[in-house]
Order: sequence, then C-alpha cells, then structure tokens
Amino acid sequence: MNDDQAFRIFLITGTLLLFPVLAYHRLRSQSTREKLDRRQEGWFILLTLRPVGMAGMLSLFAFMIDPGWMAWSSVPLPAWLRWCGAGLWVPGGLLLVWTLRSLGMNLTDTVVTRRDHTLVTRGPYQWVRHPFYLSTAVLLVASALLTANWFVLACGVLTFTLLAIRLEREEVRLEARFGEAYHAYRARTGRFLPKSGRLAGRWGR
Repeated sequence: MNDDQAFRIFLITGTLLLFPVLAYHRLRSQSTREKLDRRQEGWFILLTLRPVGMAGMLSLFAFMIDPGWMAWSSVPLPAWLRWCGAGLWVPGGLLLVWTLRSLGMNLTDTVVTRRDHTLVTRGPYQWVRHPFYLSTAVLLVASALLTANWFVLACGVLTFTLLAIRLEREEVRLEARFGEAYHAYRARTGRFLPKSGRLAGRWGR
C-alpha cells in the first residue's frame, strides 16, 4: 500500500465517523424550521464563503475517491509530516464533536441567532468563544497535510479567513442579543485560544 492509499483510508474512516455526528446535530437544530436570514452576513461573505468551502470539500472527496484525481495540485511532503496531519485530525474531530454537543439547539450556519438561542458557556465555550471555528481550522490544516495538496490548503486558508471576517459581525450580533452577559463572557474568554495562554496573542483576544 502506498502512502496516498494509507492517508486516503484514514480520511475516509475519519469522515465516516465524523459526518454522521455533524449531520445529526445540524438536522436536530433545524427541526425548529426557523428561517434564518443569511443576508445578515453581508453579500461578500454570502457569495464567497460557501462556494470556497464547497470547493475544498469536493477536493477532499475527490482525494478520498481516487488520490490521482488531485495529483495536479499535490506537493511532495515526507510521510512523517503527513502523519502529523493524522495526529491533528483526531483532536480536531473530538473538539468539533464536543462543541456540537455543547451547542445543542443553538447551532446555526450563519450569524443569525434562533428565537430561543441561549448564551452557551459550557464545554469548550468556558475557555474560548468560538471552538467551532478552532476545530474547523485544525481539521483544515490536518486535511491539507494528509492529502499533501496545495489546493486543499488554499481552500482551507481562504475558508478560515472568510469565517474570521464574518466573525466580527457575529460577535456584534451576539453582544446586541445578550448585552452585558456577553460583554462579561467576552472579557474572560479568548476568541480561539484561552485568554490566559502565552501563545494566545490575537487569537485569544
């Protein structure tokens, strides 16, 4: 078995374990049948984020079906570095599952909150305000390493950049919704990393 096939099997296994969990929580949160106005994200994010994310997903699926389909954008990476991607993928996936369980019915795919939205401060949210984005970033980097593919990396970097841009509007809306409670919560938590960590920097703002 060559390296591509080993990493292909790892990605397929991880996706088969993670996707049903994500689908369950997404469908469960949508059972309220509320219409969320995604235009609140702004037209730039609305027209770019999902197409870029879809391109990244399709490139991953193409690799999982046949790594040769993505050979045009592959880069030579040592096997040990690609296995580091596998090492990142596991905690990234576990963090995503923990985040989804903590969010419960509050899960949305936009900046708009639901009618019965609550301020979640349990689980990973007790330390960081956006563990969903953090787990996404970890999984994107891990996938780029596993596939050894610059196109997967480019889509991942662009997707996270767009999410970070959207995040500014999301936090404004959350503070408008929850007022002083969110202001106090924001003061004691980091954006992507715990606020007290030395490495937090801008990510722990």
